[in-house]
Amino acid sequence: MNRIGVVEVVLCACVALSLAGCSQNVKADPKAEAPPAPQVESVGDPNIVKVDHPEQFALTTATAYDAAPELPVTGVVSPDVSRNVPVISLASGRVVEVRAKLGDTVTKGDLLMRVQSTDISGAFSDYRQALADEVLARAQLARAKTLLDAGALAAKDYEVAVDADAKAKVTVETTAEHLRVLGADKDHPTAIIDVVAPVSGVITDQQVTTSSGVQSLSSTNPFTISDLSHVWVICDVYENDLKNVRVGEFADVRLNAYPDRVFSGRISNIGPILDPTIRTAKVRLQLENPGIMRVGMFATATFHGGTKVKHAAIPATSILHLHDRDWVYTPSGSDTFRRVEVTSGKMLPSNMQVVDSGVAPGDRLVLNALVLQNTAEQ
Repeated sequence: MNRIGVVEVVLCACVALSLAGCSQNVKADPKAEAPPAPQVESVGDPNIVKVDHPEQFALTTATAYDAAPELPVTGVVSPDVSRNVPVISLASGRVVEVRAKLGDTVTKGDLLMRVQSTDISGAFSDYRQALADEVLARAQLARAKTLLDAGALAAKDYEVAVDADAKAKVTVETTAEHLRVLGADKDHPTAIIDVVAPVSGVITDQQVTTSSGVQSLSSTNPFTISDLSHVWVICDVYENDLKNVRVGEFADVRLNAYPDRVFSGRISNIGPILDPTIRTAKVRLQLENPGIMRVGMFATATFHGGTKVKHAAIPATSILHLHDRDWVYTPSGSDTFRRVEVTSGKMLPSNMQVVDSGVAPGDRLVLNALVLQNTAEQ
């Protein structure tokens, strides 16, 4: 190797050693590569309101109100089943005339429909035959009596005539009673029978029209008459609320059609079977109908518990309705107020309202919550 080549090799080795030394001395800084630390900004409590002049907002004190717990439920007006009277026709046949219709108010004895029946024709035929047989038996008995008195008839033959006459009388009475049961008059033979109302009331069901047929004592009744002087209100009560409902107690009933009127209904039955879908039981209220309750009307029933519970009563202006919730403002310092969620109840006289939770009797709160809320928003 010549001298120039040796010099080049030495220079390359020096450069390589110097580069390796530099790579060992330089180290990466992890802090320089990491992102900057996040900064958290705190937001004030939205339920805390601070005002400059708290003396402008008058305060009030919640008072005590003792009342039994109330359970409002919905229901429907229904007819009293025990006062439903079916109208039946004991004679089968064809309807030739209908005098009443669904919804009519009828009085006992009113004509509802007329039926042309072969049963009536057959009953009149049997009755007339029985009358003829009775006349014949009476004549035979008289002849037998004459022969017996003359000694020309045996006593046993006379007894046969007496028996025949007695049987003829029984047959006449039986056929006449058959006509009476069917509703026909034995003195006025006809194939048409009149069906009248057995009781007074309102026709709540009609299953017959002109020229239709009716069957004797069939399961489908031509008419149903209901006495609506007393009605039922059938309510749905959830399983968890059944402990507040007892048979014999009274409930306040309000109709959607007449919300200003309150009726008193007595609990007559609590259904023994729950609806498996919505977990409710049928509770039946029995009440007198003043004449305005109609079958199918929606109603609201309020049940009252037996033990009174202490609640808080506050002015209605102290309650703020916001975001489907009810709130009140209570003083929380010299110039701050806290917004507290409450559960409001029924209204009381003098513009007072019951609060079921969130406020206790003796608590101080703002008299007009809406004014304070508007001031806080501004």
